[in-house]
Amino acid sequence: MSKPSEGAPLRTVHGPGALGGGRKRFFDLLYLMAVSDFRKAYFETVLGYAWSLLRPLMLFGVLLVVFTKIFRVGSADVEHYEVFLLLNIVLFSFFQEATTVATNSVVAQEGIVRKTQFPRLVIPMSIVLTSFFNLGMNLIAVLIFALAFGVYPIWTWLLFPVVLLVLVILTSAVATFLSALYVRRRDVAIIWSVTATALFYGSAILYPIDIVPEGLLRDVIFFNPLVPLFVQTNKWIIDSGADSAVTAAGGWELLVPPVLIFVGVCVAAVWFFNREAPRVAEEL
Repeated sequence: MSKPSEGAPLRTVHGPGALGGGRKRFFDLLYLMAVSDFRKAYFETVLGYAWSLLRPLMLFGVLLVVFTKIFRVGSADVEHYEVFLLLNIVLFSFFQEATTVATNSVVAQEGIVRKTQFPRLVIPMSIVLTSFFNLGMNLIAVLIFALAFGVYPIWTWLLFPVVLLVLVILTSAVATFLSALYVRRRDVAIIWSVTATALFYGSAILYPIDIVPEGLLRDVIFFNPLVPLFVQTNKWIIDSGADSAVTAAGGWELLVPPVLIFVGVCVAAVWFFNREAPRVAEEL
C-alpha cells in the first residue's frame, strides 16, 4: 500500500462563494427563502399580513400630528403633505428594514453556512426580497390613500419603477456589505441602527427639500443618495410643480457626489462580499 506524501503542503480550503452552485440554483433558493420568511413573519398573528402596513401607518400617524399640528411643516404650503409623508415613510421603511435585518442574517444562518454548499449571497438578498414583498403590499395601500386625498395619476407615474429600481439596488448593496462586515465586526449592527435613524431625519422624508436653506447645508444633505431619490419621487408622483432633484440641488454638477457615492457603495459591496463569502464559515 502506497503511503501519502509526507512533504505535501497543507492548503486552506474555503467555502462556496457568493453565487456558488450556479445561477439557477441561486435564484431558486432566493425565492424559496424569501417566500418562507415572508410567510413565517406573520404566521399565527391575529392580523397576519396587515402588520406589514400597520407598522408604517402607526409611525405615519404620529409624525403627521407632530409635523402638522406642532411644528406646522405640513401646512397648506406643502402640496398633499399627507401623501408625501406616507409614501416617503413606506419607501424608507423598506430600505431600513431590509438593511437592518440583513446585517446579522449571515450569522443567524450559521448552521446552513457551516454545513452546506450554500451560495452566501442568497441570505442577505432573501431579506431584501422579503422586504420588497412588504413594500409591494404597502404601495397598494399608499395608492388608495393617494387617490382618496386627491392625488391622481399623471404620465410621470410611469417613471416610478425607475425609483424602485434605484432604491432596490442601493438597498441590496448596503445589505450585502453590512451582512459580510458583521461577520467580522459585531458592533456593525449598533452603528448601523444609529446611522439609519440619522438617515431617516436627514433624507427629506419628513419635510420638503425646499425648506432647507440653500448653501452648504443643502449641499451636504444632497451627498446622501436617498435625497435626490425622494425629491424626484415627490415631483413624479405627488406634486408635478415641485422642484426636480436637479433644480433642488442647484444643477447637474451638484448631483455628481451622490451618484458617485451610490456607485461606490455598489462596487464596494460586490467586491467585499465576493472576497468574504468563501471565508464566512471560517470566521463563524
